[in-house]
Amino acid sequence: MSTKTEVGITLNKHTEFNWQIALVILLVITIGVFLSIHAKKRPRVYRVGIISGAEPFVNIADGFKTKMTGLGYLEGKNIIYDFKKMDGNPAEIEQVLNKFVADKLDLIFAFPSEPAVAAKAATRGTNIPVVFAMAGIDGNNLVESVRHPGGNITGVRFPGLESTVKRFEFLVEIVPRAKRIYLVYDKNYPNTATALAGLRPMAKTKGITLVEDPVTNLEEFRTAVRKRAEANPIGIDAILLMPDILNNLPEGFGTILEFANKHKIPIGGGMGLTADMGAMFSFVPDNIDQGMLAASLADKIFKGTPAGSIPVVTPESHLRLNYKVIQKLGLTATEGLLGMADEIIR
Repeated sequence: MSTKTEVGITLNKHTEFNWQIALVILLVITIGVFLSIHAKKRPRVYRVGIISGAEPFVNIADGFKTKMTGLGYLEGKNIIYDFKKMDGNPAEIEQVLNKFVADKLDLIFAFPSEPAVAAKAATRGTNIPVVFAMAGIDGNNLVESVRHPGGNITGVRFPGLESTVKRFEFLVEIVPRAKRIYLVYDKNYPNTATALAGLRPMAKTKGITLVEDPVTNLEEFRTAVRKRAEANPIGIDAILLMPDILNNLPEGFGTILEFANKHKIPIGGGMGLTADMGAMFSFVPDNIDQGMLAASLADKIFKGTPAGSIPVVTPESHLRLNYKVIQKLGLTATEGLLGMADEIIR
């Protein structure tokens, strides 16, 4: 009898031990399943730094965010933005970008040209991709080529040379008597050299003199325009806005507009809003469209495509004519030009 009892006790202990093992295994499996489900419920959260170099370009970010939302990136859920609005100060732009890099963000979206160039420099040696918008790519080493930008960067280019030459043609068509066209520009801005390289030979072939005032900051810009306004005679027939920050900051454009209104001088070019504010026309890609195009590039990067292998996008430029200003100056817009306009402000 004692032998059977001992055997029974041994079997019971063995059975109990097996159950303990089974419970441990079941617990491990349950924990694994729970963690797996929990992980699936918590998607990756992307952190994006956005830097705008000046007020006229701020709404590029609106287009970017709108498109990102449409692509499934919901702000506060699976994407977080750190949006910095600058006023064209190079030192402050560099400081912001260095902070983005230190924070090890998943992507930097920079616009226009100056912040884009600075973003490339700030992220050198890191794996942080950069997407740009409204940035010139000619003559500044921002990308290797349109088809293969290289490195950690891609974006939506500003067609600086083409746009500036076209603006010059529109200005001459509206003001055929203009023989001296005034340019005041930031000589160090990334788009400047390329724009001048296109303008100078074209002006020469048309017998037009470019009256140039190169500057380096807003204070010099204001001084140059003030001196021109005080000259007697002023020695210019029209003003062409150059593709840099100083011409398009509210302070810079306001200085030019005050001078032009006082002497009844026509202004051509600039960003989209300059046509609303007193220029005869603007010819530029739409800010919202550029932001949306940039978002599509960011989506490709987040899905695994290296930024440097994604071709740069060239947006369409839009002509906006301020017919009221043209008429006020005693000028006319040809039927051909009116037909080309995407919008006519009457």
